[in-house]
Amino acid sequence: MTSRRSFLTKGALAGAATLAAPSIVRAQEVIKWRMQTYAGAALGEQVVKPAVDAFNRIAKGQMEIELFFADQLVPTAELFRAMQSGTIDCVQSDDDSMASPTEVTVFGGYFPLGLRYSLDVPALFTKYGLKAIWEEEYAKVGVKHISAGAWDPCHFSTKDPINTLADLQGKRVFTFPTAGRFLTQFGVVPVTLPWEDIEVAMQTGELDGIAWSGITEVYTVGWSNVTNYFLTNNISGAWIGHFFANMDRWNALPAHLQEMLSICFEQSHYYRQHWYWAGEADLRVNGPKLKLTTIPDAEWATVETAAAKFWDEIAAESEVKAKVVAIIKQYNDVMVKAGRPYRYT
Repeated sequence: MTSRRSFLTKGALAGAATLAAPSIVRAQEVIKWRMQTYAGAALGEQVVKPAVDAFNRIAKGQMEIELFFADQLVPTAELFRAMQSGTIDCVQSDDDSMASPTEVTVFGGYFPLGLRYSLDVPALFTKYGLKAIWEEEYAKVGVKHISAGAWDPCHFSTKDPINTLADLQGKRVFTFPTAGRFLTQFGVVPVTLPWEDIEVAMQTGELDGIAWSGITEVYTVGWSNVTNYFLTNNISGAWIGHFFANMDRWNALPAHLQEMLSICFEQSHYYRQHWYWAGEADLRVNGPKLKLTTIPDAEWATVETAAAKFWDEIAAESEVKAKVVAIIKQYNDVMVKAGRPYRYT
């Protein structure tokens, strides 16, 4: 974009006539977006702020994103509606937490035992067709699905040790809607609270545990200060999260800013791949606060069997859900047949 200074150096005619043109004045105005993430401030420093800061630097005054953390503008469960209406321009979240009214919502966040590793997410979206399905489903409701990426696996972090499935009975646990729906069959009592209230809820006894993240986040956000044990069995090997935008706001952006935004968000996905991967291993081995517990494989197989039945229940709800479940099954079948290092049986 030609700067105001360059206009002034091109002579009196250009300076007088062109600068007075309303279209040129509008073109020089900074495009400003408001973006809210699912993450609180401590976690947001890792999972989104670097990408937003990079975009704002590269945009060089053409566009600026103002970042808000969990629940700062609206509660997380209202993120979708706020974005759809234009109150917020852009969102980082999973589908499940923000209660998006789409056929793919149950697969966002942690779809029970659907993924083993974080690389499964980009593989499914780019190689197995999930990206096109998400784009189509969100376009129906006026939202641009920009990109999907992986976060950490989902484990239990608890006050009391979990050594068997029976130890889960009656435990009040903060978790995601679909994960909570699945876990109720094992006696878990899902609890929904604002993200920033979780630490206090653990201290007051309102919660017995958290099944919202891997060990990296447990330490990063301070939950390791209010829990004692970390269960190494996970509900899912990776969280599926996304970047979204209000469709009208997205379409109004110049093509180069759309591309720039997409690239910065893709870089954010890549950063989380190695940040979580390294963090999960390091904190299991060197983390000073949490004791590790494990439910034996033979007993955990009960959960894996229940997950397969749960997938079929989800698939029966709609054609789109059936299509996604079929892709997840196909993908996992290929991974198992491929063997090490893709799957360890």
